[in-house]
Amino acid sequence: MASAAEQLAANLNFGAFAKADELKKRIWFTLGALLVYRLGTYIPLPGIDPNIWEQVFRSQAGGILGMFNMFAGGGIHRMAIFALNIMPYISASIIIQLLTTVSPQLEALKKEGEAGRKLLNQYTRYLTVILAAFQSYGIAVGLEGAGNVVSDPGMFFRLSTAITLTGGTMFLMWLGEQITSRGIGNGISLIILSGIVAELPAALANMLELGRQGAMSTGLILVVIIMAVAVIAFIVFVERAQRRLLIQYPKRQVGNKMFEGQSSHLPLKLNTSGVIPPIFASSLLLLPTTVANFNAGSGPEWFQWITTQLGHGRPLFLIMYLALIVFFAFFYTAIVFNPTETADNLKKHGGFIPGIRPGERTAEYIDYVLSRITVLGAIYLAIVCLIPEILISYASVPFYFGGTSLLIVVSVTMDTVAQVQGYLLAHQYEGLIRKSKLRGRRR
Repeated sequence: MASAAEQLAANLNFGAFAKADELKKRIWFTLGALLVYRLGTYIPLPGIDPNIWEQVFRSQAGGILGMFNMFAGGGIHRMAIFALNIMPYISASIIIQLLTTVSPQLEALKKEGEAGRKLLNQYTRYLTVILAAFQSYGIAVGLEGAGNVVSDPGMFFRLSTAITLTGGTMFLMWLGEQITSRGIGNGISLIILSGIVAELPAALANMLELGRQGAMSTGLILVVIIMAVAVIAFIVFVERAQRRLLIQYPKRQVGNKMFEGQSSHLPLKLNTSGVIPPIFASSLLLLPTTVANFNAGSGPEWFQWITTQLGHGRPLFLIMYLALIVFFAFFYTAIVFNPTETADNLKKHGGFIPGIRPGERTAEYIDYVLSRITVLGAIYLAIVCLIPEILISYASVPFYFGGTSLLIVVSVTMDTVAQVQGYLLAHQYEGLIRKSKLRGRRR
């Protein structure tokens, strides 16, 4: 009997080591995949003169190019094969999710479970290819109209650039899916995060260099640093904030035993939509510049006026950015949280909110509470994203210290750390269960 217990203990220790080894493999796989992504941002497009493009980028780095470059992890600055980054995939996801609310066929697919979700993901991939080809061709036309950047302009350059950039986006989409399934965290979010974090040291060095040259005052640099710390603390505080609804379960009898009623909480995050609204809003606002590149600076006056007004830091850009953030805060919250489904699940398990009838009234109450806290979440996102954007536009502060970039960095980091902790906690519970079984066998 003792030898059997020792063997079981040995198996338990082996299982614990195997789980720890699996977590290490996941972390190393994630780091390796992100390293591949970062290497790709340093491989330039063929047919581009890097020196001339450097001058063009420097002259427009404070506008939409700088914002695009932030999401591309420096890929626009180097005009790399990953210059489009994952933004076409995000735009495709927006369009598909919007269509699910207006198309009965897509809505039916969404309700089919795993099979429907896979089919919707396939549609998203097809649309990503179309958007990436559209945007990459626009970039090629824009490069040809940007002076002597292209050594041999023509249809061959346009097609090769479109194929290269589209292939880069599709590779990053596949890489993000691999990170999600075989690594730790959400792959798409981690790709955007790694691009921003990798450029932060250079952005800080450039800001200090501007201070040394006198272009930025020491006081403004201190204000930017203090603001960044304050925004990070504010983001951490709000992202952890929850509105907990009390859930009561009645007494129940199992056999001859009567179990007392239990109570728990239904946690509703203040910012249920997470980092999606600013990312979606930024992605949509980048589309008009792609269309403008097709005409290489020419076209109807009204279209040129709209494109100019949608430049980074312009009043129309800020108004549209605010409106899109608020819209996607409510829209994405409605997608990820269904009050009716939650109320039905509570009713099935005998749970209820004190003072509220189960079923439809519970769904209405949850929707009422969720709508009110989503208003606060949308205001929070607007404050975090807009105030630093204004400072960026009128004080020449680097994009990487803006609210959008800090929100992405902090939120994705918190989500990834939470996943790692959850992974470790689950294995600890497994170990406790095995130990209890071992003690039972010894008795």
